[in-house]
This record gives sequence, C-alpha cells and structure tokens, in this order.
Amino acid sequence: MLDILNRLIAFDTVSAKSNLALIDFVQSYLGERGFRITRLDDPDEPKAGLYAEIGPAGPGVLLSAHTDVVPVEGQAWTRDPFRLTLEEERVYGRGTTDMKGFVAAMLNAADDARRAPLREPLKLVLSYDEEIGCVGISRMMERLRPLIGKPRMAIVGEPTEMQVAISHKGKRAYRAIIGGEAGHSAMAPHFVNALNVAADFVQALQGIARDLCISGAQDPGYDIPCSTVHVGTLSGGRALNIVPDEAQMTFEVRHVALDDPDALEGRIMAAAERICESYGAGAQIEIASPSRYPGLDTPPDTAVVGEVSRLALSGITKVAFGTEAGFFAQLGIPTVVCGPGSMAGQGHKADEFLMLPQLTACETMLSRLVDSMS
Repeated sequence: MLDILNRLIAFDTVSAKSNLALIDFVQSYLGERGFRITRLDDPDEPKAGLYAEIGPAGPGVLLSAHTDVVPVEGQAWTRDPFRLTLEEERVYGRGTTDMKGFVAAMLNAADDARRAPLREPLKLVLSYDEEIGCVGISRMMERLRPLIGKPRMAIVGEPTEMQVAISHKGKRAYRAIIGGEAGHSAMAPHFVNALNVAADFVQALQGIARDLCISGAQDPGYDIPCSTVHVGTLSGGRALNIVPDEAQMTFEVRHVALDDPDALEGRIMAAAERICESYGAGAQIEIASPSRYPGLDTPPDTAVVGEVSRLALSGITKVAFGTEAGFFAQLGIPTVVCGPGSMAGQGHKADEFLMLPQLTACETMLSRLVDSMS
C-alpha cells in the first residue's frame, strides 16, 4: 500500500492543475483487476472523475475520495512535497492525510475485492476539485447518479482519525461586487464610495452572524454550535484621490442542519438591498455563489453508523470541515465519513504527514469490509 501511496503522492494534483495522469493510473490499476469503469471527464477543464465497480449487480457499498490537494507555495516544507518520505512511523507528502492515504487504502481494498467471492458490489468514486468547494463532485453528480444506483451505505474517507463522523455543516461561498461612483476625492461627499457600501455590508453580515450565535439553531455536537458567517477578502479603490467606484468581497456561510441555507441567503440578499436603498441609485451589490455543498446529518442509530463503527473499532464524532458526503446523503444513501489522519493536526499544512498506524487501521477496516461483503 505504501508503494501505491508513493505513486499517488508523485502526481501533482493541486486543484489548479490537471489530475488526468493520476486518473489514468487508477483507471489502469482497476481495469487490470476486473473493475467495470466509467470515466467522467470534465467538459471544460483537463480533469476527470472516475466510477468503478466490481462484483454482482445490486446496491452494494460505496467508497469515495477526492484526488486534488491544496497548494504548497508559501509553505515552509523541509521535504519534497511530491515524494513520499518515510520516517519512523510517519509518511510525509502533500495529500498523505488529505486524502491520498484513503485513496491508497481504497485501491488496496480493490485488490482484495478482485479475489473475493463478493455477494454484493464494491463501488468506488474518485472526484476532483473538492478543495475549491466540492466543485468536481457537483459537476459529476448528474452522470454519476444513474451509475451508482442506491448503495446500502457510503464511506467518504476524509481524515477523521478513523472515527466515524456522522455530521458536518454545509457551506455556501459567495462573491460580491459592490458598485459606487468614481469622482475626485476633494468632492467625496457628492459620490457613493463603494468601500463605504462594502463596509456597511460587512457590518450587516456581522449582525447576521451575531444573531445566529445568540438565537439561531444550535448543535452542541460542534465546537462552534451555530451557523457562521465569515468575510474572507475585501478589496477596492484605485488611488487615494479617487472615490472608489468598485469593491470586491468574498464571504461564506457554514450552516448547521437545523438552519435553512436558502433562508439565510434570503436574509443576506435583503440586507444588501436595504444598504443599496440607503445610498440611492449610485450603489449596487451583486452577489454570486461560485460553490456550495450540502451538510451531512446522519442519525447515530442508522445502520451504517453501527456497521462502520464495528469495522473501524471506533466511536462516532462530528467534524468541523466539509466533505462530499452530503451529496451522497441527498441521494438517499446512508453515508458517514471515516478515514485516516487528522485534519486539525495535518490538513493543509507544511510537511503534511500520516501516521502509519492510522493507515494500517484504515487498511484493516476496509479488509473487514470486503470480508463482510463476501
């Protein structure tokens, strides 16, 4: 399995780049083992996802992972990020934890499955562009839905330290273009300053965030139990002596299952409209949502939770980060998140590593899964 992981790490699949070389490798690997494979090429980018299955027809079990990784630029790596480095009980490399370690375990399980007398199918999904807002899986889903059918359970292998995660918040990312009126700064009061409009919008978003914290839906299973609103970037203006006529802003909403994201979006749109009305015709706020993904909220008494807990010999948890699991749950597939590594400890950091006992525990879980399907 370390040989497989070494191959996977060597593919530089940062989200801004192509993942086709990795997909070619996986397609060849699974094809040699008798899997039925459907490649899902992106219509616009040099990227692809993949669906594969082996065994008889039926609901079966689905394993899912993404192939892209976050950038290494600007991070102080002391090892080659795209070459696996083994030191004591750690394997270093970009993606070891998030989440090529699980991909390697998936492929290892695929090798086990080809020799097993399966009584139900093992189904695999690999996606792309997860790190930029689950963009790839959302583009794949229309073609993927009839292929996967309705498995009796799905495991998304994001790093949970091999705990069984049953819930995470959903997310909507937004981009706002704020319009004002250009003019000489000596006569600034005669014009609408786009940065002033943007500042008022930031204040409005903070007000919504405070309201969610105080009186919004609460889920005590999370470290931050409420839905959150976060402003990530704000820029604008051309020169000190010019009244800014445009500003740009990005922000996000991460919502608990009890909050309706459409209702939250409606509050944001209404706030933007009120601000523009207060400035008059010279102010505009145009809001778009380039990416979004649903949350996950699998009841703890669901069969998949008990089965994966037994396979992994672990308890249940909730995670702060988002995954692709909600897309499968929306199809009516009982879904959990369970994979090797610590997102809090290693995710997106320099000298990313995975502890070998975690990888071994994942290998063992999937080996037990294949045995249980045979």
